[in-house]
Amino acid sequence: LLLAVCAVGIGGTFQYGYNVSIINAPTQHIHKFLNETWSNRYRKELNPDLLTFLWSVIASIFSLGGLCGALIGGSMAIRLGRKGALLMNNVIAILASILMGISFPTGLFELLIAGRFLIGINSGIGLCVQPLYIGEFAPKHLRGGLAMGTSIFLTGGILTGQVIGLRQEMQFFSPLELLGGEKHWPLLLSSSCVPAFAQLLFLPWFPESPRYLLIDRGDELSCAKALKRFHGSSEYRREMEDIQRECFALDGEKPKKPWQLFTDCGVRWQLITVIVMTMGQQLSGINAIYFYATYVFEQAGILAEKIPYVTLGTGVCECLTALSCGLLIDYVGRRYLIIGGYLLMTLWCTVLTFSLTYQELYSWVPYMSMMCVFAFILSFGLGPGGITNTLTAELFVQSSRPAAYMIAGTVGWISFFTVGILFPFIVNGLKQYCFVVFLLECFFVAAFIFLIIPETKNKSFLEIKKEFDKLNFGRNA
Repeated sequence: LLLAVCAVGIGGTFQYGYNVSIINAPTQHIHKFLNETWSNRYRKELNPDLLTFLWSVIASIFSLGGLCGALIGGSMAIRLGRKGALLMNNVIAILASILMGISFPTGLFELLIAGRFLIGINSGIGLCVQPLYIGEFAPKHLRGGLAMGTSIFLTGGILTGQVIGLRQEMQFFSPLELLGGEKHWPLLLSSSCVPAFAQLLFLPWFPESPRYLLIDRGDELSCAKALKRFHGSSEYRREMEDIQRECFALDGEKPKKPWQLFTDCGVRWQLITVIVMTMGQQLSGINAIYFYATYVFEQAGILAEKIPYVTLGTGVCECLTALSCGLLIDYVGRRYLIIGGYLLMTLWCTVLTFSLTYQELYSWVPYMSMMCVFAFILSFGLGPGGITNTLTAELFVQSSRPAAYMIAGTVGWISFFTVGILFPFIVNGLKQYCFVVFLLECFFVAAFIFLIIPETKNKSFLEIKKEFDKLNFGRNA
């Protein structure tokens, strides 16, 4: 089971985290490439406004690709299978890597835009299919911990991108200046092919999702073989009986389309829950924290050349909390962790608002601000950062799950894009008081989860569905 999570994760959510992270390091080099390419092609200087526009396209086209990937990920998982969709997804990543890698030697920045769009599609599909696959092959008593592999590999991708993309200024750390330099940035952007090839090498050794094999394809023999591989010859029967019960309850129901979920009263509150949690995750203020991190570290007296390494510590924090959440989730439960995470984020937003307001009055206040930055990231990783995707898999039965992930992915990518557009205006308009907006949002989501979502720990998908039937059809359902 653990090896399967690793094989799925390396080419799945790892790609998302990695490609979000690595684009920051070569910013100046890409600007220079755009200027030189434009001058060679049109014999005139590139207008600064047009340069800003082209760079914005290169950076933001990833989100548009992710949205497209989310829209097709569920359909791929139904037609090709969960494992088949992930394997095919690597072809997109390899093609994207080739386009980004040859953009510099060919002098075609359009290939860089196309490559970023394709790697966005790859990330969108991975974010949709990976938790779907893991949630379906994991036994219910380990489902939370294994599903956290999605978050662990995502944060691991961010951290790896930060380390590999370092532009080193400190001599004694010079070996860490790996691919962030001017000569190597095309290799940095095309290095996404490495995890893609790794998944193509390792994932074929693992079976398809047992639930997909039995419920969607009706192949009981292959389902039994897959369960034996995943759970062992002595333990697979219990999982087989659980899948058969769900198959019987669905009575041959075909996988639903996303628009069908919006008209299905039986999943009304599950759908509302997923939309609220996904939007809450993106609008929680985690982007504001990263935006203010450099300013906070400067005010705390950290030298400018050392700030990238302190910022690297935030990536380590996210990775460690995702791992900790994976170890705790099946013992503590989903509700306690996600509600606690949002409430702690509300607290740190409050403290950070005060500390940023009085940053210059007392010498110790900047250190409190720095503590709040790390505490907020730890709280996010312990709850909302990891459990949101896990709950999405658990709230729906087999026929609705792919469509639910398509909707969740679409909402997530639109929210991600919206935050990118509106965030500068929020920060410029409200300054440090922007955290008041985020603390209200975190508190609202915590209250919603407390009132609506039941505990899903150690429950089958049918048992969770019955809990929500009380909300969808009344308490006597």
